[in-house]
Amino acid sequence: MRRVFHPLVTLSVFISALALAAIHPISALAASAEAPSPLISQRAPAERPRLMVVGVAHFDNPARDVVNTQVDDVLKPKRQQEILAIVDQLAKFRPTHVAVEWPATKQEKLDARYAAYRAGTYALTCDERDQLGLRLAGKLRLPRVDAVDWLDEPPGKDEDYDYQSYATAPDGKARLAALSDPKKGEQESALLARSTMGGFLAYLNSPAHLAAMHSEYFDFAMLGDDEKAPGPNWVGAWYTRNLRIFAKLVRIADRPSDRLLVIYGAGHAYLLNQYATDSHAFRIERPVQLLLHATDAAPSRTRPAGFPQSGRSCLNGQTNIWMVTLRSSLWRGLERADPACK
Repeated sequence: MRRVFHPLVTLSVFISALALAAIHPISALAASAEAPSPLISQRAPAERPRLMVVGVAHFDNPARDVVNTQVDDVLKPKRQQEILAIVDQLAKFRPTHVAVEWPATKQEKLDARYAAYRAGTYALTCDERDQLGLRLAGKLRLPRVDAVDWLDEPPGKDEDYDYQSYATAPDGKARLAALSDPKKGEQESALLARSTMGGFLAYLNSPAHLAAMHSEYFDFAMLGDDEKAPGPNWVGAWYTRNLRIFAKLVRIADRPSDRLLVIYGAGHAYLLNQYATDSHAFRIERPVQLLLHATDAAPSRTRPAGFPQSGRSCLNGQTNIWMVTLRSSLWRGLERADPACK
């Protein structure tokens, strides 16, 4: 049977609601407002924490990338002067969190290292996580340095990702040889040798260079056919790794006022920035200008070609030296050769 509401009853209920709202206007307003969405995709710009990703070459030369840049001894006085200038400039971002490429499951080991550093009982190594991460967090008196890396194995067998063994056809051999050409690493090493560390990192983090590095992954995806696809599988695992890193970053910086600075291999920077932007999780800031100011503060070497010796940068994208930071030829070989991370 259809229910019929008497108009006088309906009017009475409406008047009662208005009376309650008049007595408790704030409560009524709060009840009518929508609760904040739990979805990062729904964040308004003002609700997004700030993120700065600083892409680096690995200072300790683990030599586990497809193409490797040889970094000279960063413990020498000139490089130390340059690194201190970088830390001073990055501090101007005013990060509330500093995250580094260290296994998230090994946070306690990083905590112990950072505590020893702050206590003056740990001597910094040439590792960029020490030189930049620990130094910056210590300078800002942050309670911890966050470990955010993920290096577990993807599903399947090793051969599912072994694009090297699969690249037997002439076009595959030529593509793989071009991707792993050691001259690329040699060019990067020569550029670093004649530059300040700040200038070199400014070059690595220029949007044009990050885009050029990232584009090479699509060539790796071509290593396969309709039946077997080790190249696409491997690139997919690379995307997965960066998504895992990104999710960790979101969990660390969960307040609009947070400012998260991430120090990572430069090959990760493009995707981390892309995920941060596309997801609406963060407002990104680029480190290039801060790194160039560090170069001005430590003029022991020159800036790379394409950057003026003073003033604003000219990121024209004409330099096409490529440094891939793929961690190894197979996912199983990705781990850094650092006993502290085992």
